[in-house]
Amino acid sequence: MADGRPTQFKLGDTMDRFVAILLTGLICFVALGQFFQVITRYVLQIPVMGLEETMLYPTIWLYIFGAINASRENTHIRANVLEIFISSARAHIILAIVGEVISLIVGLWILSWAWDYTQYAWRVWRESPTLYIPTFYSDVALLVGVTLMMVYTAWHLIRHILTLKNGTVT
Repeated sequence: MADGRPTQFKLGDTMDRFVAILLTGLICFVALGQFFQVITRYVLQIPVMGLEETMLYPTIWLYIFGAINASRENTHIRANVLEIFISSARAHIILAIVGEVISLIVGLWILSWAWDYTQYAWRVWRESPTLYIPTFYSDVALLVGVTLMMVYTAWHLIRHILTLKNGTVT
């Protein structure tokens, strides 16, 4: 508000910052845990019991949040062979819409499996073998991840449809 105008709150900027901090924190935590494991096990010859179990949780969440971030940024790996043969921007948008619809259909199918698996994990309530940490906290990552990926896929689909509808491409 230095220039007299109120500062606008931008949800996208806040989410970008949160995701960047979360992913950086998880990467650092996993890297430090692995470094600690190597030092204690191979240098000091003193293995720390249960360290692998505790590192499993942030590692799984790191993978899942990385996939969510790729979906959010729309930067996941694709094999866009058809784009080579398409010359118009309108056809590129139509191809993107078809791709997002297919992704949404397959993703929702996977989401139903993730839901069933999460229900199973809740019902069984398994625990890790050494520290008895409930594995549900890593199992639920799949449901959270696929759900958020589908939200972002739907968001990208809507953006592509609106771009096509508004005629901003030629």
